[in-house]
Amino acid sequence: MTNPPSNPPSTPSSAAPNSLAGRREWTALCVLMLPLLLVSMDVSVLYFAIPAITADLEPSSTQQLWIFDMYGFVLAGLLLTMGSLADRIGRRRLLLAGAAAFGLASVAAAYAQTPGQLIAARAVLGVGGATLMPSTMALVRQMFRDARQRAKAVAVWSGVMTGGVALGSVLSGVLVENFWWGSVFLVNLPAMLMLLVLGPILLPESRDPAPGRFDLLGVPLSLAAVLPVIWGLKEIAAHGAHPGYVASLTVGLLFAALFVRRQRTAAVPMIPPSLFRARGFGAAAGLNLVAAFAMMGSAYFTTQYLQSVLGKSPLSAALWSLVPSVVIGAAAPLAASLVARGVRRPVVVAGGFTVSAAGFALLVPAGTDSLWLVLAGAGVLAAGIVVVMSQITDLALSTAPPERAGTASAVLETGQEFGGALGMAVLGSVGTAVFRGGMPDGAPGPARETLGGALAVARALPARAGAELTATARTAFTHGMTVAAVCAGALLLAAAVAALLMLRGATGGPEGGGEDAGGAGAADLPGRRAEPGTRPAPANAARAQAG
Repeated sequence: MTNPPSNPPSTPSSAAPNSLAGRREWTALCVLMLPLLLVSMDVSVLYFAIPAITADLEPSSTQQLWIFDMYGFVLAGLLLTMGSLADRIGRRRLLLAGAAAFGLASVAAAYAQTPGQLIAARAVLGVGGATLMPSTMALVRQMFRDARQRAKAVAVWSGVMTGGVALGSVLSGVLVENFWWGSVFLVNLPAMLMLLVLGPILLPESRDPAPGRFDLLGVPLSLAAVLPVIWGLKEIAAHGAHPGYVASLTVGLLFAALFVRRQRTAAVPMIPPSLFRARGFGAAAGLNLVAAFAMMGSAYFTTQYLQSVLGKSPLSAALWSLVPSVVIGAAAPLAASLVARGVRRPVVVAGGFTVSAAGFALLVPAGTDSLWLVLAGAGVLAAGIVVVMSQITDLALSTAPPERAGTASAVLETGQEFGGALGMAVLGSVGTAVFRGGMPDGAPGPARETLGGALAVARALPARAGAELTATARTAFTHGMTVAAVCAGALLLAAAVAALLMLRGATGGPEGGGEDAGGAGAADLPGRRAEPGTRPAPANAARAQAG
């Protein structure tokens, strides 16, 4: 018999199932949260830096738009590719490569001399972010085999991911007030250096032991499907349903159909159809999209409400927006605790959707001077969404085969990008339609389009006329927000019912008693068989090891 190599590559089957994570794994989780926090912060970190960037680099209006959007577009477009690549070459390897690229691109962005250089650096940041997000989630899946511990780790992951977006805008305001605009990028470097030093020591390597040939045709098809849809939805949210944006959306959907056909017929697809046959994974991905729809759709209104209705400065509005985080921080751990105590996961997810619907209900009676009511609604809404996302993420990771953890993570995160863009487009369109109906017929054209346009027109009018137009516009916007809140609340109540029905029988977590309860293992995938010498863990293994 041939002796095995002394240091075999770590694969999902190489560790004892249901083994409890120790201090090393929890320390590694803290290290993993650093890049995750920075990737989520980079979505909003330019909010307060863009005026200084505009004064220094003098970009055109189109260039300024791409400085904002390039990061998010590249990130969304490459998530599926990078998730599949992580499963093939190793999640730790791709994570460290992405961290190096992210750090170098941060330096390039900080010292950019032209708008083109900054746009290019933001594109490379998007590439790095696309490698970091699915890799961090897949490594959490690898390090935390015990279902209860994994639920806690995913709760931390979800909290950091949600909090980073809010923290990014505040941090950029503080840095720009005290340093130059490039500091919002250089703040990434210490965390990335720490990851590059500690990652090889603390993080395990894991990959698919039999990945097959990489689906090269799937890469351009996925990009052609994701990018036009995301861009079209964002532009519709900002400017309305113009033919060009609708055409972009249509083209993206056509490529999406081609991508799905490719995945169904390819010998080794980028996203194997068997992933969606794992009990509960498809439902989890769909419900995750709805949760992102609600989260980003609400943010579309609350950020404008704080700045344009209440008249707060951007930095003041960002600081006030941190108030709901007090509630959000406890949401995911509470949900994990409920599931660990025996509450069925579908009930917890349905409860999260119901709580979020209650948050939207709090927005319905809001007027033009309802700061605390809007903040309370945003906090309750976000807490419910974090409950949903943390449980859905844990369910999806539990039901997906360990060797497909990177791909599964990328599918979830791409769905979040779609859901967020769709939420802003749909709820934004509802609010805009109500806003236009609430504006007087004789108002100038720009004043009937958006609240920002109305306030700009009002500033150019005589004092009394300007004050009347401002009051009318703020009332119309608030009414549009409340109507959109009713629509979103109804959708979330429907999602709560759907969660009870669609997740029934899909345990995949602590209440299932063992790791991956209800999930599909390697042996469930076409062309795979169980690793020699392995056998299913007893259902009570985690409980027995926990004493």
